[in-house]
Amino acid sequence: MDESGDESRRLLKRRRVNGNTRAEESRYSSPDELAASSDHEANYARRASSSNHRELLEHRRRSYNKSDSDESPDELDHTVHTFYRGSKGTSRSESRSPLSRGTSTPTPRSRTPLEFKQTYTGYRQKLVLKGHRKGVAAVKFSPDGKCIASCSADATIRIWDTASGKHQYTLEGHLAGISTIAWSPDSKTLASGSDDKSIRLWDVSTGKPYPVPLLGHHNYIYTLAFSPKGNMLVSGSYDEAVFLWDVRTARVMRSLPAHSDPVGGVDFIRDGTLTVSCAGDGLIRIWDTATGQCLRTLVHEDNAPVTSVRFSPNGKFVLAWTLDSCVRLWNYIEGRCVKTYQGHKNEKFSVTGAFGVYGGGQQAFIVSGSEDGAIVVWDVSSKNMLQRLEGHQSVVLGVDTLPSQDLFVSGGLDRTVRVWEAVDGEYLETKEEPSEDIG
Repeated sequence: MDESGDESRRLLKRRRVNGNTRAEESRYSSPDELAASSDHEANYARRASSSNHRELLEHRRRSYNKSDSDESPDELDHTVHTFYRGSKGTSRSESRSPLSRGTSTPTPRSRTPLEFKQTYTGYRQKLVLKGHRKGVAAVKFSPDGKCIASCSADATIRIWDTASGKHQYTLEGHLAGISTIAWSPDSKTLASGSDDKSIRLWDVSTGKPYPVPLLGHHNYIYTLAFSPKGNMLVSGSYDEAVFLWDVRTARVMRSLPAHSDPVGGVDFIRDGTLTVSCAGDGLIRIWDTATGQCLRTLVHEDNAPVTSVRFSPNGKFVLAWTLDSCVRLWNYIEGRCVKTYQGHKNEKFSVTGAFGVYGGGQQAFIVSGSEDGAIVVWDVSSKNMLQRLEGHQSVVLGVDTLPSQDLFVSGGLDRTVRVWEAVDGEYLETKEEPSEDIG
């Protein structure tokens, strides 16, 4: 009892973003930061800096230089070949950004709600992987789908075979618990961030660390992400900083004065031109990777601490987890929260999840961990809860998906890693929402 209590308290300290702090006006000076004040938020949402808006649009033009269309932003939620931009069989016109034509906001196309059937391929537990001596903070599939990596408060990383669940390696070298891991795009390198304030890179084929760790943060490292080309790494820390690293030289390329509370999540957009970060100050920030300029600050009226964040697969949206038991989908170009997903519990820990697909690849879902030990799955478009999976005996901190094999993996404070597989679908009656109502 004492051991489990100590472990839970330690992970709470390490994974929790401090308090439900509301930003004070005196803390912020830039126009972006004024958005953190409820007095300024409404005006800020309507009149974001025009230069930053143009910068964001220019990024989208460079990334998605496609033909014109009247497709509304909400429509990407209804077809995965659009949501998962770049998949085989995707036409150029289907995968462009809705704002790639210029600075004007496209007029949503009005549609009558239609009744249709979605086939949700439910999931069931396939494997339970044991070996960690303390809680599992994060789990990740390798990009090639062959391996699963898990990291733990026991200061180790374990590599598992995806198909069989067989343990392959234990990576040891950190001097304290590990909160975050990230795979390089070629699946050859794994990055890990630890409470020992270091980031290590590992050769997955040998299980050995690279000789030079990445040093620069002054406190616990909470979150990591590789750039799409694998030449950069972004990190977020309890020291409130976001660092961009040159992977080849193991040196900091740029330090971003990101937040006024510990940084809980970071991610790269699919083309690497933008970076997103979030923190306990309730802010989500979009950064120009090349210049380090803050292009947009997102803040919800509730100003709940934001513990995890990621870009949607097509790069048009940002998904954020907050300590008010909500997951929110943001249109970051417009600065609007367009969807809110509820049904899980998230009030203390840094819980995260991922995007996935179902219905023969025609629909998208969001899956998340929960502090009540469940895994919750929602339809992206309708916000309906599709499934609630039980199995873990404590908080589920991390979930990752492998859409190509209809798998996802989870890890939590019960020290287990669990692999879930798709089963025969069940039918859910849903209504397609009008495109005007995307809140």
